[in-house]
Amino acid sequence: MASAYKIVYKGGTGEIVEKKSRFIANVFPVTDEEEALSIIEQTKKKYWDARHNCYAYIIGEDGRYQRCSDDGEPQGTAGRPMLDVIAGEKLCNVLVIVTRYFGGTLLGTGGLVRAYSQSVRAGIDASQIVLKSPAREVHIYTDYNGAGKLQYIMSTNDINVLDTIYTDKVEMIALVPEDMYGTIESKVNEATSASALMEDAGEIWYAILADKSVHVFSED
Repeated sequence: MASAYKIVYKGGTGEIVEKKSRFIANVFPVTDEEEALSIIEQTKKKYWDARHNCYAYIIGEDGRYQRCSDDGEPQGTAGRPMLDVIAGEKLCNVLVIVTRYFGGTLLGTGGLVRAYSQSVRAGIDASQIVLKSPAREVHIYTDYNGAGKLQYIMSTNDINVLDTIYTDKVEMIALVPEDMYGTIESKVNEATSASALMEDAGEIWYAILADKSVHVFSED
């Protein structure tokens, strides 16, 4: 059974200043390493005058592809701490690039680790993070007498309804978590005396956005 995982729905930019050095963290959603490497090259061109453009990314819902770079900073002071923050947030399919404009004062190993870690957190805080979850797209057909019963079942079980179509009958399109499919089917049959038709249109992935709306992801 597929499991939910956290992704970046919309990337953002965060910045901190440490002893006059600027650390600019840009967060991007990515689908593969080729896309990540392309964004890294574009970012290096954009911030061509910066001292460092360090990066870290985790790709794959199981986190199988993980890479990081110190880009000239002392080994282990930038890329690895950045990767640790991303992993600690349990984020997948994400790239973070931290651009540093040197302020003239050396920060030392501990200072660099803190600065890069804090800048990544600032970038994540400025981004929209969502839980990408699997469900079954279910179409339920009933008469007008059964419509209110369906609405009650969905609302009391926290089932997301995508649409309700009223013609000579009522069609409700809902996202039912796989582990709740049998329960919802039983409740619908009981409430409508088995007169409602419930069809499974297949697996679908969705997320609840900041405005509480439902976003359905297109197939990859």
